Amino acid sequence: MTELLVGTRKGLFVLEGEPGAEFEATARAFPGEPVEYALRDPRTGLLLASVTSAFYGPKIWRADDPAGEWQAAEGVALPGDGERALERIWAIVPGEADGVLYAGGDPGVLFESRDGGASWELNRALWEHPTRPSWQPGAGGLCLHSIVPWPGDPWRLALGLSAVGVWLTDDGGETWRHGNRGLVARYLPEDAREAELTLCVHSLERAPRRPERMFMQFHGGVYRSDDAGETWTEIGAGLPSDFGFPLALDPADPDSAYVIPLSGDGDRVTPGGRVRVYETRDAGATWIARGDGLPQRDAYLTVLRQAFAARGEGPALELYFGATSGDVFGSGDAGATWFGAATRLPPVLSVRAA
Repeated sequence: MTELLVGTRKGLFVLEGEPGAEFEATARAFPGEPVEYALRDPRTGLLLASVTSAFYGPKIWRADDPAGEWQAAEGVALPGDGERALERIWAIVPGEADGVLYAGGDPGVLFESRDGGASWELNRALWEHPTRPSWQPGAGGLCLHSIVPWPGDPWRLALGLSAVGVWLTDDGGETWRHGNRGLVARYLPEDAREAELTLCVHSLERAPRRPERMFMQFHGGVYRSDDAGETWTEIGAGLPSDFGFPLALDPADPDSAYVIPLSGDGDRVTPGGRVRVYETRDAGATWIARGDGLPQRDAYLTVLRQAFAARGEGPALELYFGATSGDVFGSGDAGATWFGAATRLPPVLSVRAA
């Protein structure tokens, strides 16, 4: 049985089912409120959800049962000088050490928990970085949306920020440096493309079995790094556009990546009204369109950066993505064929599978 945690503009939906058939909605939480992100910590089974209340602002909530009582975590706040407000929490990611979790948010902030998400502290080194006054937001805000640990090493971490590029640490977040060499901001005028703090990363993932290899969906292209994010090579040739948000990998294959291109930054829908997921199994040298079972006409969907999830690996890899139309699609055979998992939900912000 697969469990999907689907964050929407009107609450969290828990879907359960088997690949190939429509899933059942077994629980709903936070009705009427935007749930930016939700996951089940694989180490403990605990549920965590980021909820942006119109009255109370962003909070992280925890529960054992999605239909039961949720408890608000402590410490999810910015320093009390009042100059900047916490806008939202974009992602929550388990760390490599026991009990450690990370949360990324707007305005470009990283929170750390060492007690399973009950309490959080702001990473001061990133918050007080001397370049911060020059940071510029992307269209969705100054969002820290990608948090990528290094398997087995709690000291190494990579971050993706829009629009401030890739940040790397080898000392557990005590210091940070850029990992942006090779990225080209073609969406900017040529005389402004050399600026390191205008690089709009959309998604960042690491290959678990070859952790120095990383893949990125950029505002203008898809990139690969073979040196742990220090330098990047563009690999988007063969895709229908250089714009998109989500990215997923097959944990069993360091040469694999899946992306869902959109027409462009001015028309953020699936190209030509055809919904297709593009797969590479040769590290980006070639791409194959996978659309068997997906709408192939008059389907202008938008799939956001957190709304693409993977479960398992190899030939039985399960893939799921949700759209702002309220549709959720899935594959139980590594993207070869697809099925409708849910319809008529509120606009989907995030999908995670367990």
